[in-house]
Amino acid sequence: MSSGIPFRKMNGLGNEIVVVDLRGSRRVLDAGEARAIAARPASRFDQMMVLHDPKVAGTEAYVRIYNADGSEAEACGNGMRCIAWLAAQKTGRKALTFETRAGVLDVAVESIDRITVDMGMPRFGWRDIPLAEQFHDTRAIELQIGPIDKPILHSPSVVNVGNPHAVFWVADVDAYDLGRIGPMLESHPIFPERANISLAHVAAPTAITLRVWERGAGLTKACGSAACAATVCAARKKLTDRAVTVTLPGGPLHIEWRADDRILMTGPVELEHDGVLEALAAV
Repeated sequence: MSSGIPFRKMNGLGNEIVVVDLRGSRRVLDAGEARAIAARPASRFDQMMVLHDPKVAGTEAYVRIYNADGSEAEACGNGMRCIAWLAAQKTGRKALTFETRAGVLDVAVESIDRITVDMGMPRFGWRDIPLAEQFHDTRAIELQIGPIDKPILHSPSVVNVGNPHAVFWVADVDAYDLGRIGPMLESHPIFPERANISLAHVAAPTAITLRVWERGAGLTKACGSAACAATVCAARKKLTDRAVTVTLPGGPLHIEWRADDRILMTGPVELEHDGVLEALAAV
């Protein structure tokens, strides 16, 4: 086609992000288009952040977040850092606000290496996560994989941090084939909206090591909302303090669960390249 839609390829600790700005257009990408964009080497993504005209006064944009399988996510911490840095570069402002399906999120941009997202408040109620059946205590639910008498993984903590998360506590995050286990757990009937699946090791009161199978994206080098989920669940189980460095395969994120119940996530981003989605005509 003669005209396409520009995109910017970025990453947050290796979490592959594509940013598309459709502000000023009525265009909304569908699941098939998102999958096609993710399938192309130049625009491959774990999550795609698509900016639309703001719905709420004072926000930069309404942001639709697509997973690589075309499904929509409510939250993406690494992607939020990417779009905030781009907005800061364009406007010169360091404090920015965006709206997603998870709500209105504030972001503070100090530098490309230090961007802080207010990820909101965690929700621990079984209906809020959501779970398919009632659990009074979501610090550990009855869910296991493997033989009943010797399960491979069991008793995860669950929470909604914009999207559903299950965190399994392990001694070694690399001792499990998360690429095989992740898809089974993501789509387990207990999670009616599917879930992000994490393996977490508490290395110290201020340190967690994490690997994540992301709902709709698979194994990723980093997942901001999962780092937030692991932090609040660990603190809730009294395994850690409320300020923790979470080390993912792509590097560290700094997470603080403040006394006012809001979660702050701080980390870097990288700009990889710009491109044009030639097969998608702008409206």
